Amino acid sequence: MTWSIVARDAATGAYGVAVSTCAFAVGARVPYGGGRIGAIATQAFVNPLYGIDGLRLLQEGRSAVEIIATLTAADEGRAHRQLHVIDRDGKTASHTGAACIDWCGAVDGPQVSVAGNMLSGPEVIQQTLKAYIAASALDFDERLLVALEAGEKAGGDKRGKQSAAIRIWAGEPVPSLDIRVDDHTAPLTELRRLWRVAHQRSVPFQQASPSRGRPAGVTDRAELDRLCTEYAAAWNARHPES
Repeated sequence: MTWSIVARDAATGAYGVAVSTCAFAVGARVPYGGGRIGAIATQAFVNPLYGIDGLRLLQEGRSAVEIIATLTAADEGRAHRQLHVIDRDGKTASHTGAACIDWCGAVDGPQVSVAGNMLSGPEVIQQTLKAYIAASALDFDERLLVALEAGEKAGGDKRGKQSAAIRIWAGEPVPSLDIRVDDHTAPLTELRRLWRVAHQRSVPFQQASPSRGRPAGVTDRAELDRLCTEYAAAWNARHPES
């Protein structure tokens, strides 16, 4: 009852999942991923174990095709599931169970997959993919957002709209961006507002947090404030409000 896009940003190596649906809190159930390993979206009758077990398989270096086969083979409810995966090599694979509700299916492109079920028609995922490919000059997070907006304009979830989310993993196990709208009459409009708010302090604060490469992170408050202020000023100059 959802459509989503999973992708790898060729410029930065980041992985991302963006998703929208007419159900509550989609960001809490559909997207999984990790820096340098890949990303997963589990939807329709969501199986959260696809996310948990799929991440382990990604960490082991298994391919997207292998992961789909392994997860669905172990699941007697696979006919009711939809799943798509992008692996560490940027290769994608998908599964749409025979019992998923029309319209349902998936399309892919270079380092990107779009899948959906209970949609108004195939043009939803087609336009999502088309918009993502056309927006290659944008930052990765905005590119994912633009893609979802195009899918909604093409009809989106045929029941309506309620929640949306974007999660991105830039190189660490934890997300570098995690924004979600759990319950809203215009979730993608609200997601775009939160996307702008996130870049005022949350995103640079996350960049200064402890990481594998810098285990202590930035702990000097004055330095952190300076980094966040400089980041926001530069980001706002590149992304003026329309």
